[in-house]
Amino acid sequence: DLIAGSLIKNAGGGIATTGGYIAGKTELVEKCAYRLTTPGLGKEVGATLGHNRELYMGLYYAPHTVGEALKSAVYISALFEHFGYDVTPKYNETRHDIVQSLGLENPESLVAFCQGIQSGSPIDSFVLPEPWDMPGYDSKVVMAAGAFTLGSSIELSADAPIREPYYAWIQGGLNFHSAKLCAMLAAQQMEDKGLLK
Repeated sequence: DLIAGSLIKNAGGGIATTGGYIAGKTELVEKCAYRLTTPGLGKEVGATLGHNRELYMGLYYAPHTVGEALKSAVYISALFEHFGYDVTPKYNETRHDIVQSLGLENPESLVAFCQGIQSGSPIDSFVLPEPWDMPGYDSKVVMAAGAFTLGSSIELSADAPIREPYYAWIQGGLNFHSAKLCAMLAAQQMEDKGLLK
């Protein structure tokens, strides 16, 4: 009866740098608004910090941006399935979200893949992701996310725990062309290191 989410995820279209949403039954949304601000005033007041324009733009662009992320996931799935890797979902299967998993079979391939994704990113493309002991994980993790907004899941990112079965999880892509470039750079990075099948 109630849903809440972050606008730095899909619903913000890659434009919103902050904010969230609550939707559902009127009385429940109203209770949340009263809890967020003050009883009696609810959603009629509150600090927006000058972000309303980007929040509305993000909501407006979100359907197109999510479409680009889905198209990117299909491309990555098809490309790496062509190379002989296990992908879930397959490029021609029904999708229920923007996440693509990719079985890379060994730690070296996981790291090379993430490094290739990072190298085509719009931010921090010079950074070389390396596995590290990230809090909350029981194994080392490698992450690629050259994103404009930290934590955004609609911007292309790839991450993987360094443990069997050596799967990377890829999501996002603000536009198909840049995500396609990153996927090709990831494959090239693996090829350059003699890791591509």
